[in-house]
Amino acid sequence: METESEPYVRLATLRQLHRVVAELNTARSLADTLQTVVDGIVVGLGYELACVNLVRPDGDLVVAAFAGDPAAEALITGRVGSRASWERRLTMGENWDGLRFIPHTEGWVLMEDDVPQWHTDGPEPRFEDEWHPEDRLYAPMYASGGELLGVISVDRPRNGRRPGAWGREALQMYAFQAAIAISNARLRANMQRALVRLEREQQALRASEESFRQAFEYAPSGMAIAEMGGDQHGRLLRTNDALCRLLGRPASVLRRYSFSDLVHPEDIGTLLRTSAEGGRAELRLGRRDGTYVWVSLRNSVVADAADGPRFLLTHVEDIEERKRHELQLAHRASHDSLTGLPNSAELRARLGARLCRRPQSVRATAVEALDAAYETRPEAGGAAEHGFQPDASHVFSGPGPGPGPGPEPFEYPGTLPAPADGPYDHHVHTVAPATDVDDGTKGLAVLFCDLDGFKSINDRFGHHTGDAVLIEVARRLTTGVRDGDTVARLGGDEFVVLADGLGAADAADLAVRLRNAIIPPIRVDGRAVRVGASFGIGWASCGMSADEVLRSADQRMYIEKRSRSKAHRRAG
Repeated sequence: METESEPYVRLATLRQLHRVVAELNTARSLADTLQTVVDGIVVGLGYELACVNLVRPDGDLVVAAFAGDPAAEALITGRVGSRASWERRLTMGENWDGLRFIPHTEGWVLMEDDVPQWHTDGPEPRFEDEWHPEDRLYAPMYASGGELLGVISVDRPRNGRRPGAWGREALQMYAFQAAIAISNARLRANMQRALVRLEREQQALRASEESFRQAFEYAPSGMAIAEMGGDQHGRLLRTNDALCRLLGRPASVLRRYSFSDLVHPEDIGTLLRTSAEGGRAELRLGRRDGTYVWVSLRNSVVADAADGPRFLLTHVEDIEERKRHELQLAHRASHDSLTGLPNSAELRARLGARLCRRPQSVRATAVEALDAAYETRPEAGGAAEHGFQPDASHVFSGPGPGPGPGPEPFEYPGTLPAPADGPYDHHVHTVAPATDVDDGTKGLAVLFCDLDGFKSINDRFGHHTGDAVLIEVARRLTTGVRDGDTVARLGGDEFVVLADGLGAADAADLAVRLRNAIIPPIRVDGRAVRVGASFGIGWASCGMSADEVLRSADQRMYIEKRSRSKAHRRAG
């Protein structure tokens, strides 16, 4: 029996309490810790039944551990009581310095709530402090922050009496230590789960990195990782074998370069736009042997971390064969299939590129053009005279420098806009000599050539011979002009030569040389045939269309043809 006059009972209880508290710290898992808590109450604190009701994440309490009666353990372990019902119980009865005792005289109202319960029958108490089978004693457990962890329920003290002051203090101390042990067990469980999750994430990351490495290294097309931003922007950090084979350089050498070092000079603008914006571009990269290969280059911007450096993941696909086919198709569409010369459509395109709608009747000298570009417009109201300089924000309207149209004309406040073909027009106008006499004016000469005697050769010897004659005439015309001049076949036996920068006398001399080049015999299948040529010289000038220029040269050709006798015209 425990009384205040028996200190040896206190000492024995203290020893038991010390032993069971020590066992709390040896449990490894949360389940082991909970079972150790209830076992310690039964073994060390003198109660026949004990259970731990643990707070779940949703706030309700579940019977997590039970000790003292296997039948009761099987019946109520795992059952759940609502948080509201438990809060009601913890505010009823008597407060024993943190413990909550509900005597049987008050507890009858709790028989119908949802808290799991186990009671045994027994006789009515014979004296005041005797334990009744329906008495209830709870020890709440709180975490360091004050939140409820759970509630320890005890029943049937072995001495048959309600606990005294020392027994209450021992149970309270034990509940405090049990709360610490449960908190530590939860912390260990959370740490273990976090470690397991971290290990799984690391394994997944390693697997992902290995998958990327294999996909990168063994990709059938070129792959590269390049720096993005900073002084080393675009420098290659890593390349795969396919890219090394494509460019004929080992990976150690490629790491010294960026794509801007390897790209064709004409494609540098395309590369810079693609590197800055991502996306796809087709350009040429240099090989080790000095040649260039067409590639499709696709960039993806990749962030190494949330705020870490970014990289460019570049996919390089060899499209040399496709480009070759595209160029062949484009060449077939714009060139004559028999002679290989530009065809009628290509001729008109080249001629139209040199012409504009505005006729240029008066040719300004270089000094006059420069003065016109910087002269002060009288409509400006003397702004320049008074030192007014328009702000850059309203001097120009329209796009800035770069590919495409240039800046729009100057617009001073209160003035009319400059004409589209005014002093700020950068188009170089094509002009024609005023007469057939060479006055020093240089222009774009259009020589229209029609073969004389070709039809008779075609009719007499067949199309095979006629085709051979056309091929040879095309070769002789091409050989007789300068680099940069255009020799085109309009169709049939008609050819056109575009020669820029010629005066009237120069164009006449060129026509004579080309006629003399055509006249010598042409041998086909052991047979020598001859054709003559009539040339008409026209001049391209802004304000004319391509068809008008060709029509003018054609008319001059017929005038020249009619001016010569038939005997002189026919040479075959």
